[in-house]
Amino acid sequence: MKMQTLLTALLLSAVLHAQSADEKQIRTTLDRQTAAWNSGNLEAFMDGYWRSDSLMFIGKSGVTYGWQNTLNNYKKGYPDTAAMGKLHFDIIQVKRLSVIYFSVVGKWHLARSIGDLSGHFTLLFRKINNKWVIVSDHSS
Repeated sequence: MKMQTLLTALLLSAVLHAQSADEKQIRTTLDRQTAAWNSGNLEAFMDGYWRSDSLMFIGKSGVTYGWQNTLNNYKKGYPDTAAMGKLHFDIIQVKRLSVIYFSVVGKWHLARSIGDLSGHFTLLFRKINNKWVIVSDHSS
């Protein structure tokens, strides 16, 4: 009985460590995105996304598929640093869905001289080639 309890405790410890390491990587990705946005670098901001035609972005205009199409939409909607403003994320929940998927729910806020914007988002992260990337983004 003691051996089974010990094995269970070790397994639980390993799972919690893996989750905390994965969650840390995801939060680091979001921090990097914030820094890139705030420096006016949309290409670096997009490093957090899956570089694939299967990337899905859902916003006020509907669904956009593809990394390049998503970048193009960001460039169109935020053509300069005044339009981009300064980004801040408030993370509400980071939840493991499986070994390769995490869900992140939060609020975004742009402080801008031309008027602030804010909303909420749900991100689906997937571990691809040992890197956590956003494969689906629903922002409103």
